[in-house]
Amino acid sequence: MAFAGNCLILMAICLNSALHMPMYFFLTNLAILDIMCTSTVLPKLLQNLVGNGNTITYGGCMTQLFFLSWILVAELLLLTVMAYDRYVAICQPLHYHTLLSRTLCALLAGSVWAVGGVNASVHTSLMAQLTYCGHNQIPHFACEIPTLLRLACGSTYLNNIMVAIADVFFGVVNFLFTTASYAFIIASILHIHSPEGKCRAFSTCSSHLLVVCMYYSTVIYTYFLPGFGSSVENVNIVSILYTAVSPTLNPLIYTLRNKDVKVALRKVFSTFGK
Repeated sequence: MAFAGNCLILMAICLNSALHMPMYFFLTNLAILDIMCTSTVLPKLLQNLVGNGNTITYGGCMTQLFFLSWILVAELLLLTVMAYDRYVAICQPLHYHTLLSRTLCALLAGSVWAVGGVNASVHTSLMAQLTYCGHNQIPHFACEIPTLLRLACGSTYLNNIMVAIADVFFGVVNFLFTTASYAFIIASILHIHSPEGKCRAFSTCSSHLLVVCMYYSTVIYTYFLPGFGSSVENVNIVSILYTAVSPTLNPLIYTLRNKDVKVALRKVFSTFGK
């Protein structure tokens, strides 16, 4: 469902010229990230559930760690960029296409992917330098930094420092930027006199706000709270939410709340139905 839903979003936006706007350009990037996320985690998870074993090779674990770290940071940055897009659309609508030109949109999207890739490379290389000992078993279904650090025999001081820096920058700072954007958006909506105008303005950003709340809450629980004693079982459940449930719900959220996307999807279905 996650793969099919995000592929449909990509097809609807790419095949409909009316949706070639900054908002939908960023939505295509979100759909690609969701496809990558499910493709990184779920095939191996399903193989382990169906098969007799529940193992992963060291190389496969490091590869999964790299892509998960990349996707996680890229999606956090992308949600901040999408929040800025909604801020410009609602608070400065007359300057929307000027402030968010094609060049700037491409630069923002490229920066999101590049920064996420650099961050993943740094963390994966640091994790690869650690020595792992004991039974090499982690109480998790995917290779992520918090769980792998528990297996390390030597010092993990540098790893913990880099994780803390990443948490502050990509988690706290990003969240503050996103919150600030929505504070300006809400203030602007409250100054709209007509109820119809308020509903129209809120409907343009409510779906994105729902995705932001759902994604940030799960990521914070997984990467921030393990140091404060959150249980392993709860972390596993929450990890499922942002690796499987969130990519499945995102297409539904944007489709059900957006008339333009629903029209584009009908065109896609009618085209393939001929």
